[in-house]
Amino acid sequence: MSRRVVLAAGELEAQVLPAAGGAIARFDRVAGLERRQLLRGTSNDDATALDCGCFPLVPFCNRIRGGAFTFRGRTVRLSPNMPPDPSPLHGQGWQAEWMVVEVDPTHVELRFRHQPGEWPWAYAARQVIRLDPGGLSVELACRNLSDEPMPCGLGLHPYYPCDGATVLETDVAGAWTVDADVLPVQHVPATGRYDLGHRAICGQDLDNGFDGWSGVALIRRGDGLGLRLSSPDARFFQVYSPKEGGLFVAEPVQHANCALNAPEAEWAGFGIEVLEPGEERVLRARFAVIDQPPASPAI
Repeated sequence: MSRRVVLAAGELEAQVLPAAGGAIARFDRVAGLERRQLLRGTSNDDATALDCGCFPLVPFCNRIRGGAFTFRGRTVRLSPNMPPDPSPLHGQGWQAEWMVVEVDPTHVELRFRHQPGEWPWAYAARQVIRLDPGGLSVELACRNLSDEPMPCGLGLHPYYPCDGATVLETDVAGAWTVDADVLPVQHVPATGRYDLGHRAICGQDLDNGFDGWSGVALIRRGDGLGLRLSSPDARFFQVYSPKEGGLFVAEPVQHANCALNAPEAEWAGFGIEVLEPGEERVLRARFAVIDQPPASPAI
């Protein structure tokens, strides 16, 4: 089987790289010879997850401060996995090869199995990617295979192409300011700099987490092609918009950045779920393609 799995439905095409952390390498609309990116894409079969359009976050999202947290009297220590950042990010799945267990022209099912190591629990991750003429759907799941409880929170890390006309519209309640290491400092209302209600999103110098997410985000582009991102299983939202522009990230995630560093008694409020042996947590998300009038400039 090719290293790249190609799915097609109507004018939509998705390409998946199981070896690159189970990432979606491309998600495009293709009409004749015209290919328009819906997610940032790569045609390199040797790409890493960081080169691709979207990759899974399992069994945790974003950072663990200093690579250490405490759970049930045990201190878990993880090495940095994206130097020079000193805090490990996004779990293990995004840097591992996933196995293709089922594939047809419109869907692929991938699986990854983690054996205990620095992350001391065994787990099985499953990702089902489905394409239909209206959009792309992803289901990500993680099952605790250990004989003891394991903390868990899932997410997706999509990259979107953008320019000065790209607008993000979504509802969030609060935001976290961050320090120089992109670690949360203070929880503040999502107003002013952190207002995402009708936000020009390209080149905004943002790298922040948000809570109270509505579960729906609209991405509108100047060319009239857009996406409706939705997830019924995520109430947190992460936004990365580098000042140089060209792309941005808007992630549906199940827990806050550095949530594992909070006392265990506060985990539920920050979105961490403790899985008993054999229990599974699931994140579903959909990227629906929308045609609309070109976006008006955001304020």
